[in-house]
Amino acid sequence: MLEQIKQQIDRLKAKGVTYADARYYPFEESNQLFMQNGNLKNASSSRESGVGVRVLYKGAWGFSASSDLSDLPGLFDKAFENAKAAAERVTFPVRLAEKDAIQAQFASPCQINPFEVPLSEKVAFLKAMDERMNQPGVFLRNAYLTFMRKQIVFVDSEGSQIEKLITEVFAGLEVNGMDAQGVMHERKFRLGQMGKPTRGWESIDLDLFAANAERIVRELNELLVADDCPKEDRSVILLPGIMYLQTHETIGHALELDRILGYELAYAGGSFVTLDDFGKLRYGSDLLTVRADATVPNSPGSFGYDDDGVPCQNVTLIDKGILVGAITGRQMVEEANARAKKQIFQGSGGANRATAFYRVPIERMTNINIDPGNDGTLDDIVAKTERGIILDGDRSWSIGSNREQFHFATEIGWLVEDGRKTKVVKNATYKGFTLPFWNSLSAVGDESTWQLQFVENCGKGQPNQIMQLGHGIPICRFDNVRIGE
Repeated sequence: MLEQIKQQIDRLKAKGVTYADARYYPFEESNQLFMQNGNLKNASSSRESGVGVRVLYKGAWGFSASSDLSDLPGLFDKAFENAKAAAERVTFPVRLAEKDAIQAQFASPCQINPFEVPLSEKVAFLKAMDERMNQPGVFLRNAYLTFMRKQIVFVDSEGSQIEKLITEVFAGLEVNGMDAQGVMHERKFRLGQMGKPTRGWESIDLDLFAANAERIVRELNELLVADDCPKEDRSVILLPGIMYLQTHETIGHALELDRILGYELAYAGGSFVTLDDFGKLRYGSDLLTVRADATVPNSPGSFGYDDDGVPCQNVTLIDKGILVGAITGRQMVEEANARAKKQIFQGSGGANRATAFYRVPIERMTNINIDPGNDGTLDDIVAKTERGIILDGDRSWSIGSNREQFHFATEIGWLVEDGRKTKVVKNATYKGFTLPFWNSLSAVGDESTWQLQFVENCGKGQPNQIMQLGHGIPICRFDNVRIGE
């Protein structure tokens, strides 16, 4: 198959295409299990394979994909014909940033292939967790396991050949209960990196999940008898369970370069960031340094090489509060530099990815991480907070179409008075405008507070593409934030 793909690429080169590539998926498989109140509600598996072909001709892309590999010449010809049709209407001719020809392999760190683990063992794990959560106060309890595994062979007309084997493991627990007013509340636990260098079945740690099952049940019961969150301005201390979402929505999506250039406006919105902002805009306080780091081990945002054949990189996005970079691929950096009439970007940041062989690669978040600071542990930050609230867990969210503002509801809050954590409050919310909020960042926890959270369902693109990624974040404090409304 690989030799046949190379032959088709060479054939199109001879016909005058500027560039061509193919992503061959020998297989992509998934397995989902979901248990609710002790009943296995879903146990599904899927497997597919196919080829996606991109062709660049006279400044326009053509794309074609199929799971039927019996007619590769026809598949490549269709992509070429699509490029020729698009070239008649192109308004901004596509150019690609330079890259090296690469022959490489990459595999996610995995000791035990989760697809080789018996179904009975997976169900037994869910059952054990369900029993842990089956306690007074819990009205509804959920436990889930999701496994993904895919092989991708990338070949392009510039001489690259890259083979990847990606394994993903996602898992979580959730408990729900009803307070005296008839309002449902929830507490969740999701598997993240948890300091482990591997992410196969071995990452499903029974002791880790059991301890967190007990914790979320305890916190749920505290919520059910708690007072409502006050409506006032306080310092907000965000734990990783909500800090990841704050980073995702108001930094990650805002700094995708295709969004900055207006390509997502019809679907997922744009960005308040402009090309003139790079190197100038004060995005946050001096304590804020953010990276798109796809080199972090054991994360769904680390994948070796992107779908342009560019190696994963650690790209600084915000340096001590100043915007300096974006989430980029080969095409958009060239267009951005041309539009700005200056060189903002030196090359691709290696962030172009597609969710499947039948989707085109677009710029996606990798691991959007915040550097840890020097303000110590949660206890240290609380001790230096006069009037504050500690928040955790994502419950609902609303974001401005250009990521210029936000409103988040969290699962749980703990008030802070005179340097001490006091009582639990329910229905805790906070809101703000993106730039003033990040500029109010007044404390960043040390490395011991830094956690890498997994995201398995980030949506973007038309048609929609679901992507997996990560966020490594410390505990952070922001001052003068409106809460409770």
